[in-house]
Amino acid sequence: MGSLPLLSWGFAYTLRPVRILVTGGAGFIGSEYVRMLLGAPGGDAARVPAVAPTAVTVLDVLTYSGNLANLAPVAEDPRLRFVQRDICDPAVVDEVVPGHDVIVHFAAESHVDRSIDGAAPFVTTNVLGTQNLLDAALRHGTSRFVHVSTDEVYGSIAEGSWTEDWPLAPNSPYSASKAGSDLLALAYHRTHGMDVVVTRCSNNYGPYQFPEKVVPLFVTNLLDGGTVPLYGDGGNIRDWLHVHDHCRGIALVQEKGRAGEVYHIGGGTELTNLELTGRLIEACGASWDQVVPVADRKGHDRRYSLDISKVSSELGYAPSIDLERGLAQTVQWYRDNRAWWEPLKAGTKPLIAP
Repeated sequence: MGSLPLLSWGFAYTLRPVRILVTGGAGFIGSEYVRMLLGAPGGDAARVPAVAPTAVTVLDVLTYSGNLANLAPVAEDPRLRFVQRDICDPAVVDEVVPGHDVIVHFAAESHVDRSIDGAAPFVTTNVLGTQNLLDAALRHGTSRFVHVSTDEVYGSIAEGSWTEDWPLAPNSPYSASKAGSDLLALAYHRTHGMDVVVTRCSNNYGPYQFPEKVVPLFVTNLLDGGTVPLYGDGGNIRDWLHVHDHCRGIALVQEKGRAGEVYHIGGGTELTNLELTGRLIEACGASWDQVVPVADRKGHDRRYSLDISKVSSELGYAPSIDLERGLAQTVQWYRDNRAWWEPLKAGTKPLIAP
């Protein structure tokens, strides 16, 4: 099989054996985790613990945002197994889970605007799908369950930053469904003594991100000379986290996080949407004439901000990819990989199977 180039950060891993099930492993963040685990360019031995897979199973139903092309760089690795099935089917989950030491659970419906248009798939996948996985992990004695979540479960914060014990106050159907799945995961720890850890991240960007999300949408539109939509006054604030730093943080939590705990993984760079737009315009060689103001999203959260002192002090996490470098290399990746994103924007996907 042919492969797509990765952003290479010049790192290498020293890994120890473990059998890992990655749900949603053909998606944006999940595939980065799989590529990292299997030794594709992008690990940092000085910062990431020794999590060596003797086997990695990807369980992904391949919805519109799941893409086997995302796994092309590691598709020939004999340790990789791909299963195209749905976490919402308890029989499937019960068949796939046995034999794995760790489950890293990325699979989720994650687009806020889609959840506003129709919440049912979000509740089904994010809540019931998570329950299926937790039940199977409990039955089969899985050693560790890593549940990957989002800062959006907290709602919006005007100043300061959320700590891990902050009350949940989600404002969209998407974030409400993720909050429900977080609470389920933590309940299985408290009720059954399962080894469960939860991570919550800030806004991710990087290569292989489906082009409905703001960074790849803006980049691909701007590169094509098209327009980009800017919500409201552009004053909504997000913290930006490169996907590889996110996966480094998850690896640390997988290896050393305390059972029953929540860990925040952030990027440390807050920008308004207007500021982000300006940076993307500059990186793409575009102009402000290509920006079209649009009505604000319903219930649009004004600001997200995670306090990452817990994961930093306990596990040694710190973001390593600054936004200027990360955005520049991400834009270059989209310049170089039109064959990956053009079919997605046309409503099709490259049929590349591992």
